[in-house]
Amino acid sequence: MNILFFLTPKSDVAYIYDTFSLRQVLEKMEYHRYSCIPIIGENGKYVGTITEGDLLWGLKSRGDLNLKAAEEIPITAFKRRANYTPVRVDSDMEDLLDKAMRQNFVPVIDDQKNFIGIVTRRDIMQYICSEHQNKNKKECRTYIQHASV
Repeated sequence: MNILFFLTPKSDVAYIYDTFSLRQVLEKMEYHRYSCIPIIGENGKYVGTITEGDLLWGLKSRGDLNLKAAEEIPITAFKRRANYTPVRVDSDMEDLLDKAMRQNFVPVIDDQKNFIGIVTRRDIMQYICSEHQNKNKKECRTYIQHASV
């Protein structure tokens, strides 16, 4: 199965740039109701993913939260604890599933490491469920046809 089948393109994904301030990140995550968000460089390359936990631990170590001061804190000042490893667009399904088991979403990059979108765990699960249901329906129809003969 081709990864592009599951891809949510970059144009439909909320992401942040590595030049954003803490306040910009907080506002974007709040607006989209995300618990984690991909970070890309100004050049379009995937940098990593930052989570709510990363922000909370970073704020705890700073000792205070002032939204005005948050405008001056670069998001790169926060250590990222989780490694949301991307897959290349030509990766196989096994690699995608391996990463999706440990991440909410899997970032997808092209052969030049440009961020092109994400594959969500939910999309993979929906596909697997629909395939399972289709298989069961076929098995059911086959059983009924053989039973009525």
